[in-house]
Amino acid sequence: MKDILSLIRVAGCRFSFIVLLFISTSHLVAAQDSKPLNLNKPERERWFSDLGFGMFIHWSMDVQLGMVISHSMVGASEDYLDRYINELPKSFNPVCFDARQWINAAKLAGMKYVVFTAKHHNGYCMFDTRTTDFGIMNSPYGKDVTRMITDECRKAGLAVGLYYSPDDFWFLHKQGTLISRVRNEALASGNPALNEYAKKQIRELMTQYGKIDIVFLDGMDQFGKTELAKLCWEINPDVVVTRGAINTPEQETPDSPIPGPWEACYTLGDQWQYRPTNETYKSAKDVILKLIDIRAKGGNLLLNFGPDALGNFPPEQSGILNEISLWMFINREALNHTVPNNDKIREKNMWFLKSRDGKTAYIFINEENWKFGERKTYKTQAFRTTANSHISVLGHNGQVLEYQKDADPAPYFKQTPEGIEFSVTRSQRIYNDRKWNNPVVVRLTGLAVN
Repeated sequence: MKDILSLIRVAGCRFSFIVLLFISTSHLVAAQDSKPLNLNKPERERWFSDLGFGMFIHWSMDVQLGMVISHSMVGASEDYLDRYINELPKSFNPVCFDARQWINAAKLAGMKYVVFTAKHHNGYCMFDTRTTDFGIMNSPYGKDVTRMITDECRKAGLAVGLYYSPDDFWFLHKQGTLISRVRNEALASGNPALNEYAKKQIRELMTQYGKIDIVFLDGMDQFGKTELAKLCWEINPDVVVTRGAINTPEQETPDSPIPGPWEACYTLGDQWQYRPTNETYKSAKDVILKLIDIRAKGGNLLLNFGPDALGNFPPEQSGILNEISLWMFINREALNHTVPNNDKIREKNMWFLKSRDGKTAYIFINEENWKFGERKTYKTQAFRTTANSHISVLGHNGQVLEYQKDADPAPYFKQTPEGIEFSVTRSQRIYNDRKWNNPVVVRLTGLAVN
């Protein structure tokens, strides 16, 4: 840079302009090159966005110790790495694993796809591979869990997704390279052998398990993810690459919609893999509100669950998933084939989705301690009714309030110059004690279309 500046001073303004133009153009090209390559087909991205809700599953052999998945290898002593790589896999035997149970639980919760960690950063393969012995096929369990999960997804009609990381701490250790997340030689872009190794494994995953619908490419190195994404698209042009090609915010939801398809990834607890102690889980209501907010902004929610060392969903996770399933059983219509109401995403404690033709609206109302049979009135300027409009509360017929003969739980509305004023009751008995603190969904049909 000092030499260039000297030349500029000698050659004068014209040469100065040329050099500065060259430097600016070079930076622009570099910035463009740093953007993720996206060769997803537009129609497949629309299909993906329609899925809306998916189950993420983080699971590897170090779950036996309830630790963070993979990352304990970074900065670990040689003794620790030796025991992690050579001893810990010998006791990994998830004898209770039942892929059908996992997938049925996801389907009951209204999830449309599953993304499973075929290989995380530690390099331990949860699939049948010829590239290494460091995998589940050489564990006491000795069965291909990836195949069982993908097969059950297809039987249940769920889209098949695989997570894969080009980072590989086992490979680096075997190679004699210091395990790191930032050193160039620890990344595919600076380690040709690692790059080729990862491509072999991706080729196995993309060819041995039928048609893969979704691939989530994690890791620190965008070059590595791009190289693998190209291979995925080459093998299956219809695959949707999420992380590595589109926006996948982690543990956060954007304040406003993101252009194009996007997917927010959240843990159910504090960490991705199962942690038996010191864990704090989100409530089902927290998850439901995140799902509503994300869908109202046009994104997908990929919600993570972590099975235990035996292959079970822990009771704490199963209970929360059950409550989500109950809410979805009542309200899933509002999340199926609906689109954001881009003119107005929400008003106060109400979120909006609508049908593709705009004639039906779904209003998600979040109230604290809404009593059974209690009537509440709301106003919204998000839509306009017509003479053919009708109102209902999802899950309830609007005619009966249990044990109260003279009660009138019917919803009603009127169009005013200030917007729609509507009145509804929470009249369906969900729990024995009649308490149900999750969002109520109101459906308005026959709306005016702008």
